[in-house]
Amino acid sequence: MNLIKKNEIPVDVYIPFVETLFRDGLTLSIGFFAQTLLVVLVYWKTMDPAYLAVTLGLLAVAFLRLRNIRKYRHAPSPQNWEEARRRENDYILYGSMHGFMLGAFCFVGIYLAYDPFAEIAAVCVTLASATSIAGRNYGSPRMVVIFIMTMTWPISLGFILRGDPYHFILGLLSAPFLFAIKRFADLVREVLFAALSEEKKANRIAQRFNRALNTMSHGLVMLGPDGRVAVANAEAAHLMSLKSPDALLGRSIHGLLMRGVAGGMLAPKDCRYIEAQLTRALREGRDRKVLVSLANGQHYEFSAREGSQELGVITFEDVTARVEAEDKIRFMARYDNLTGLPNRAYFHELVGEAMVSGDRDRLCGLAVLDLDDFKSVNDTLGHPIGDGLIYAVAERLAAIARQDITVSRFGGDEFMIFFDRVEDESHLTSQLDEIFAGLQGEVDVAGHGLRIQASGGAVLSRVKDTDVDAMIVKADLALYKAKELGKNSWRLFEASMDAAFRNRQLMKADLRTAVESKGLRVVYQPIVAMSTMRIASCEALCRWDHPDLGPISPSIFIPLAEEMGIISEISTFVLQAACAECAKWPDQTSVSVNLSAKDFRNRDVIQKVRDALAGSGLAASRLEIEVTETALLDDKSLTRQYIEELKQIGVRIALDDFGTGYSSLSYLHKLPLDKIKIDRSFLMDVTQNPRSLELLKGIVNLSRPLGLSVTVEGVETFEQLKILALQVKPDLVQGFLFGSALSASGIESMSNTVWPFAKDINTAKRAARR
Repeated sequence: MNLIKKNEIPVDVYIPFVETLFRDGLTLSIGFFAQTLLVVLVYWKTMDPAYLAVTLGLLAVAFLRLRNIRKYRHAPSPQNWEEARRRENDYILYGSMHGFMLGAFCFVGIYLAYDPFAEIAAVCVTLASATSIAGRNYGSPRMVVIFIMTMTWPISLGFILRGDPYHFILGLLSAPFLFAIKRFADLVREVLFAALSEEKKANRIAQRFNRALNTMSHGLVMLGPDGRVAVANAEAAHLMSLKSPDALLGRSIHGLLMRGVAGGMLAPKDCRYIEAQLTRALREGRDRKVLVSLANGQHYEFSAREGSQELGVITFEDVTARVEAEDKIRFMARYDNLTGLPNRAYFHELVGEAMVSGDRDRLCGLAVLDLDDFKSVNDTLGHPIGDGLIYAVAERLAAIARQDITVSRFGGDEFMIFFDRVEDESHLTSQLDEIFAGLQGEVDVAGHGLRIQASGGAVLSRVKDTDVDAMIVKADLALYKAKELGKNSWRLFEASMDAAFRNRQLMKADLRTAVESKGLRVVYQPIVAMSTMRIASCEALCRWDHPDLGPISPSIFIPLAEEMGIISEISTFVLQAACAECAKWPDQTSVSVNLSAKDFRNRDVIQKVRDALAGSGLAASRLEIEVTETALLDDKSLTRQYIEELKQIGVRIALDDFGTGYSSLSYLHKLPLDKIKIDRSFLMDVTQNPRSLELLKGIVNLSRPLGLSVTVEGVETFEQLKILALQVKPDLVQGFLFGSALSASGIESMSNTVWPFAKDINTAKRAARR
C-alpha cells in the first residue's frame, strides 16, 4: 500500500501522521546522547581524527534536529495539506542529515579507519537505531526510505570494499534487511492508517447518532440489563425537566415516573399502571403504547419495546396538540358546528345505545321539529340571518336536554328530540306541549325581529318493538301531517298516517310511470275576449286518469311531481301537445302554457320552446308562456334573461296569478311582459265588496298604459262577468262560467262560437250608457 502521494491519503489522516513525527523528542535526545558517546569512545580508543569529525558532525545534527522537533511539537496543528507537507520536508531534511552521520560512522569504522572495536560499535549503533525507523517514522514513507539508505548502504559499501568474499556477501545481505525494515514500516503505517480511519469513521457515526438522538422530537431512554438508564437524549431531559441527559443516567423506570409523582403531575396509581405496562412491554418484546394525561392538562404518550443486546428502549413525547386536535375532530364529527348540538349520526348513535340498554319494555318517544317557512327567511333576509334563527331555536331546545332527553340538529331547519322512559302518551304530550310553548315568541337576529313558528311530529313506541330508523320515519309522517293541517302545531303518529304515506309512495311510482309512458292528457280551458265573447285563446291544463283510482286532481299530482323533480318533464309534454293541437285550430286562436319555476332554472327552457314550435309548425306569436311569481323569486336576473330570449323568438309572456305575491307591481315595468292574469281571489267577493271592485279597476287602469293586456281568472257567475264588462273592462276572462276544460277537438269546434250570454252583456252595456 503506497501512501506517499497526496491523492492517496485523506488530508485529515495525513496531518495526524505528520504530527507523530514531532511527538517524542525525549527518546530522540537519548538516542543522540548514546550515539555521540559511542563515537567519542571509539575516538578515545583509536585517536583517529575521522571519528572526531563524525563526533562534531553528529553533535551539530543533534542540535539542529532537536530544535526542529521542539519547534513543531508545540506549534498549532497544520490547517491544510501544504502546511503539513512543509513540516514533513523539514523533518526529512534534518532526519536525512542524522542518517548520513550514522552511515558515515559505519563507513569510517568498517573501511576508512578500520578498527575491530570501531567496526562492532558502528554496526551496533546503526542496527539499534534502525529498529526505531518504523516506529518513529511511519508517518513519512520518504523518511523511512532515506533512513534505510543512509544507514545501511554505507555498511554494505564498507563490507564490499573490504574485498574478501565473506565481507562481500555480508555487504550484499543488507538488501533483505533494507526490504524487511521498509516492509515493517509500511505495515505499521497501514495498520495505523486503518485504525485511524476506523476511529474517524466511528467518531462520525457517533456524532451522527448523537445528533440524531438529540434532535429527535421524542424523548428516548435506553435501559441496560439492570433496568437502569444507559442512554438518554436531550428531549427526554427536557420533558423530565432536567438540565442534561446525563442527569437521567442510572435511573430506573420507577425513579423516572416518581419524578412526575413528586411534582404533582402524576397520581401514584397512574405511576404504578404506567410502570407495569412499560415493564410488561419490555419483558414481552412487543410494542406497547400508554397515553398519560397529566394534572396540568398535558398528554404524554409512552412507547416501550425490547432492543438488541438486552437493551430496552422507551420513547415518549408530548402529544397534547395531537390529543386536542383529535378531540376537536371528534367533536366536529359528532356535533353540529352552528348549534353545538349532536348531529344526525351522533344522535343516531346515542339513541341506539340508549335503546339497547335498560328495560326493553319501557316506552320511549321521538319528535322531529321543522321551522315553518324557513326558506323564505333565507331567501329574503339571507343565510346568515337564517343561521341566527336556527341558533336561537337550538338555544331554547338545548335548555330542555338532560339525561333522559337528547336534542339534535338533524340538518337544515330540522331538529330531533328523543325522550327516554316516557310514562304514557299523556306524559309525552305534556312534554311536547311545554316545548312548543317555550319556542313561541319573537327573537332578535341582527336587528331583525323574527317570530319562531314550528311544526312537529312525534311517535311513542315500546323499545322492544322498534328501532331508531323506524321511529324517525313515523315521526316524519306525523310532521308531514301537521304541516298539511296548517303548520304551527305538532301531531302524534297514527297508523293511518303510515297507510297514507304508503299510498303516497305508490302514487308517486304510478305518476312516474305515467309520465314516462306519456299516460297523461292535455285539456284546454277557454279564454274569452270581452269584446267579442268568442274564444281568443285557451290555457293548456294537464290531467291524469289513474287506472285504478280514476281522475287525480292536479292539486294532488302536480305537487307530487314537483317533490319528485319530474315537473319539467310534465311541462315539456304539455308544451309539445299544446303546440301540436293549436296548429290545427283557426289562426285567431292561440294557446297558453304554464311553465314551472324549475323550468326557469335551466337554460334548456329556451330550446324546449324552440323544439315545440319547430315540431308543430305553430307560429311563435300564437304561443303564450305563463310565468309564475315563484319562478321570478328564485332568480330574477336569470329569469329576466330567459324571458327576453323567449320574446326574441316571438313568444308572448304572461304573468300568472298576479297579485298573490308581495312584490307583483315591481314586475310590471322590469320585465318584458305582454299580459297579466289577475288571480281569482280578487274576484271572489267583487259583487259584494266595493273595495275589491276598485282594486280590480285600479289594476286594469294601471296595466293599460304600460301596454299590457289583462285576463281575469275565476269567473264563475254571470253577475261577476257583468260587473267586469261594465266597470272593470278587462281584455279577456277565464273561468267555469264558460264551461269546464275541453279537449283539443272541443276547442276547435267552438272557436267561432259566441257565448249565449253575450247578448245580455251587450244589453247591459247599452243600458249603462243611457
